[in-house]
Amino acid sequence: MTSQVKWLTRNARFAGVLLLVLTINLLAGCATGPRLASPSDMGIAERTYIDDVPFHAQRLYQCGPASLAMVLNANGVDVSVDTLIPQVFLPNREGSVQPEMQATVRRYGRIGFVLDGNFESLLQELDAGHPVVVMQNLSLPAWPMWHYAVAIGYDLNEELLTLHSGEEANRLESFRRFDATWARSERWAMVVLPPGELPTSVGPHRAMDAIAAFERANPPGDAIPAWQAMVERWPGFAMGWFALGNARHADGDPVAAADAFRRAAEQQPDLAVAWLNLGLTLEGLGELDAARQALDRATALPGRWQDDARKALARLTAE
Repeated sequence: MTSQVKWLTRNARFAGVLLLVLTINLLAGCATGPRLASPSDMGIAERTYIDDVPFHAQRLYQCGPASLAMVLNANGVDVSVDTLIPQVFLPNREGSVQPEMQATVRRYGRIGFVLDGNFESLLQELDAGHPVVVMQNLSLPAWPMWHYAVAIGYDLNEELLTLHSGEEANRLESFRRFDATWARSERWAMVVLPPGELPTSVGPHRAMDAIAAFERANPPGDAIPAWQAMVERWPGFAMGWFALGNARHADGDPVAAADAFRRAAEQQPDLAVAWLNLGLTLEGLGELDAARQALDRATALPGRWQDDARKALARLTAE
């Protein structure tokens, strides 16, 4: 290859990279920022900064483990980036994917709550003192460059987000630029909390999914504080009481389980499985008349639990 050809090839590559960078910047520059309500309407301060989140520089393809180490350390979990790498990093993907991130959090006794992808929800969590793991695509959709960072603050007046990102602690990024790159990941974000604490922005169904996944990976008793926090925040949500009842029963406390199942049935009288579990639990406690009444309620409700309830009632009646 002649020196002229080498020069043209090298500069062609450089020009291609430059064109890509310029295109990305143009796209980010043309994107409109998120439309936000006033701080008072959102119920948050005009600015906030979470100052107890340690920073771990993110080596090549290791932004997932580094981000997890930051939020786990902030949660009181003493774990290093190097320890997390084999648990999270997928060499064939040259990065980490969300299921591994969430599973790793559960192994360390914490619950990963995935947010709803709303920018206001992100700000509300930061205002509550919860650092947020966010996923961005720093390139174009056709050539994704996936990246995890940890949001730790914001300034509504300046429209700036503060992130621990890459090799830069306390990186300031405009709302507009951040939202453009965040949108390419379908605005994936996760708050990591110990059982018993809940994000401020999630609803009961999203919270239940996260706690149930944690419970499947840990002893039932570990999830009880989370279920208890859930019914305290949403006392009218029957499935929260039902889940608390199951956890109490599995943890060896049938009296508390029966109380939770009863609360579930009171909140949602057509929840057949709550009546069924209440009846079976009362039977185990020797409260046979009350057990028959609960099982009778369950048999009157059509659905997948009706046959089980009929069999349980028949067995109890025959005794």
